[in-house]
Amino acid sequence: MVERVLVVGPKDCLAMVDDLAPKGFEIVKALHNSPEQKAALPGAHYFVGFVQQYVTRQLYKDAPHLKLVQMLSAGYDKADLDAARSSKVPLCNNGGANSVAVSEHALLLMLAVSRRLITQHDNVSAGRWHGNAPPTVHEVRNKVLGIIGLGTIGKKVARLALAFGMEVHYYDIARLKEEEEDALGVRFRLLPEILRGSDIISLHVPLNDSTHHLIGAQELAVMKKSAIIVNTSRGPVIDEKALTEALAAGRLFGAGLDVFDEEPTPADNPLLKLDNVVLTAHLAGPTFESNITRLRNGFDNVQRVARGEPALWVVPELV
Repeated sequence: MVERVLVVGPKDCLAMVDDLAPKGFEIVKALHNSPEQKAALPGAHYFVGFVQQYVTRQLYKDAPHLKLVQMLSAGYDKADLDAARSSKVPLCNNGGANSVAVSEHALLLMLAVSRRLITQHDNVSAGRWHGNAPPTVHEVRNKVLGIIGLGTIGKKVARLALAFGMEVHYYDIARLKEEEEDALGVRFRLLPEILRGSDIISLHVPLNDSTHHLIGAQELAVMKKSAIIVNTSRGPVIDEKALTEALAAGRLFGAGLDVFDEEPTPADNPLLKLDNVVLTAHLAGPTFESNITRLRNGFDNVQRVARGEPALWVVPELV
């Protein structure tokens, strides 16, 4: 019997499937929540795509033959982990496929906020040529970057920051060995030290009960007035209301945000009216290159499970 791989995603991602899909499987492509997705589920053995929101108890009833649920996203905060655990079907994320894209985007936000890039662009576009006006922007060289969450993405951010001449400190519940810190060029600090001592803070943690509002009013209050905070992880890791108040009051230099409490963020979100922020629409991860890597990793995992081998990148809570 030929096993079925159901791939669900947006058009740009599905367009890449034919060039990467492994031989020997029935490949079914479907847009999100489409009739094709619903029709293909009962006979699916492998469910691949941006599918974390579908990981519910109902999924395993609708697709009783599943052998693998392969998410193309790194995050899985919308997945029902209890349902996945009960099913005994491996639930896997993307194996760091978007780590280059997200780490580059994090650095982009650091630089854009430090240089007030949006304000400068708007001024030139509006015909306001300030030329060599007194500097209100900053370099990142010799600044202390505090990385919260030193996983695959956090490590790549560290390497990029070091190349720009920054000093990199990190906090993570899984601390590196000293020789690993030496090899990477980073130093461990406790979270309060990161908050007080960093010129730029970059967040790279999953969203769970322990990281929800990890950065709130109390944490923002101890940061330097000259500090920048960057979030490319998940919106609720920061208390958005407290951050907005701190930015509006000038208690921080600025923020670079790719994620928000509510997505899409409402048009009346007061963050949108601030001039010391750079905002993007949860686009740090999806690049042409990262989508290829996501699918490559996903199809590799499909073939592994089909051969009877253990799946890679099972979400940690289910290991």
